[in-house]
Amino acid sequence: MKTIVTRTISGICFVLAMLGGLLFNKYIFAVLIMAIMAICLVEFYTMTIGRKHRWISGLAVLTGIIFFVLLFCYCTLGMKANFVSLSILPVFVIMVMSLFSKDRESFGEISHIYTGLLYIAIPFSLSNLIAFDSYGEFTGRLLLCFFVIIWCSDVGAYSVGIAFGKGRKKLFPSVSPNKTWIGAWGGMAFAIIAAVILHKCGLLLPGHSIVHPIVLAALLDAAGVFGDLFESQWKRWSGIKDSGNIIPGHGGMLDRFDSAIFAVPVGAVYLSLFGLL
Repeated sequence: MKTIVTRTISGICFVLAMLGGLLFNKYIFAVLIMAIMAICLVEFYTMTIGRKHRWISGLAVLTGIIFFVLLFCYCTLGMKANFVSLSILPVFVIMVMSLFSKDRESFGEISHIYTGLLYIAIPFSLSNLIAFDSYGEFTGRLLLCFFVIIWCSDVGAYSVGIAFGKGRKKLFPSVSPNKTWIGAWGGMAFAIIAAVILHKCGLLLPGHSIVHPIVLAALLDAAGVFGDLFESQWKRWSGIKDSGNIIPGHGGMLDRFDSAIFAVPVGAVYLSLFGLL
């Protein structure tokens, strides 16, 4: 009972923080997403290289923040797009610092630094492209809809998997032995239902055919499943259960955003292809 209460309270606080960051003010949004991104990067580097190369991993976190800030300025302040390329400079510094590695093992560990930037920093930074419209106005509502669909997918997959998944075919047993195909389909059903409700309420792609929210939800769900499995594979490789313990009862920040890291860029690509962003 104590665990359930802890999970419920921390979950409510987490949702309220996300609502505040995505609905009220662009600067609150920026601070919130940068904080989440930085924590996810720290958790990933702790999981993969431990306390080694702290200067380089710290520089990598700073690189992710710089990239986010530059994209933020491009989206909302009208900064020229070519200035975004300045974010590559800290990466070059990381490469130079890797030359001072003492052995092959140490050099190999630094490769995880680049993985973290590609896996975590870039997707979080690209959320700026969804949170702002073409006029530079902050519209976090669309990004919030993304998260609602992803959360509903997670809830659906967990609920259906618990209720009907016993003895069913596993989705990816070598990576996550508890996930089943029926749970995955349940997650997709919940995601599509959430997207339809959001569309009918005028929150998700109002004025467009309902086909787009349905396809978008299916893509977000599928990408989110792969994001979840990808993080699970890293945790299995590292021999840990959770990426961290920053959210009581829920684990680490990366555990909460593993699906979104894959899903949000995929959703952005779909909307861009059809001119919906």
